[in-house]
Amino acid sequence: MKLMTINTHSILEENYIGKMESFVKAVAQLQPDIIAMQEVNQTADAPQATAVLQLNRTYNNQEPRQLKVDNHAALAAEALRKAGIEYNWTWLPMKLGYSMYDEGLAVFCRKPIAETNVVLLSSDGDYGNWRTRYALGIRPAGTEDWFYTIHMGWWNDEEEPFGNQWEKLQTAVKEKNHQGKIFLMGDFNSPAQVKHEGYDLIKESGWQDTYLLAEKKDAGNTVRGVIDGWRDKLSQENMLEGMRIDHIWCSEMVKVHSSRTCFDGNNEPVVSDHFGLLIDVED
Repeated sequence: MKLMTINTHSILEENYIGKMESFVKAVAQLQPDIIAMQEVNQTADAPQATAVLQLNRTYNNQEPRQLKVDNHAALAAEALRKAGIEYNWTWLPMKLGYSMYDEGLAVFCRKPIAETNVVLLSSDGDYGNWRTRYALGIRPAGTEDWFYTIHMGWWNDEEEPFGNQWEKLQTAVKEKNHQGKIFLMGDFNSPAQVKHEGYDLIKESGWQDTYLLAEKKDAGNTVRGVIDGWRDKLSQENMLEGMRIDHIWCSEMVKVHSSRTCFDGNNEPVVSDHFGLLIDVED
């Protein structure tokens, strides 16, 4: 089973159309079973999406915004469909970004989506607050396993600290009483290199970093250089060496054949300010 996560930084990217084409071409070749996406944007005042862009979409229990014509998830799904690759997908609008974008989370799945779950991670769900955070989970048909796409806040944020968001996620997952394995996939804003903060908290909570479990792996860094949200947090060493801040965690020990970055300019073209992460895990 192939799992992919990527912070798409969609619409905001220079040469967005070209990068979307590169993304679709690579996904059509790799055909991950699950794709978790963050920063999946649409222009808030754009016209409503046509019916064809809604195909194979699963609605979740919190969708306060209409799907628009430039929704990144819808356009990617349509382009993949034209390439002969069908994905079922769901999108959650989470907050207003840069005062003009509906920023959200999306999950793509090769199987039909049997169930969804939305978890509020921030202290409230104020759509106008750029600190608002959610997690969006799916259960594919024919399995008890769950797959969540997540975009966490920062460890030392005075208003929305990472620790509080993590506690809410842990509580919600336990209350849901999932029967199968749980995969948490996404941008955790928690560098593995930084000790005694978010990354260590997740490990100490009993979750397994699939990167560490992988039989084959690369350096794993998913961010290189200065990006939004880290301009006043990065040391010169981090900027040069990069950070492993995008992760795929599992609720139990699993056999992971490989873990590698994708869309890093080596394996696939760069399409975002984050590289993606791709793992091959035994079902």
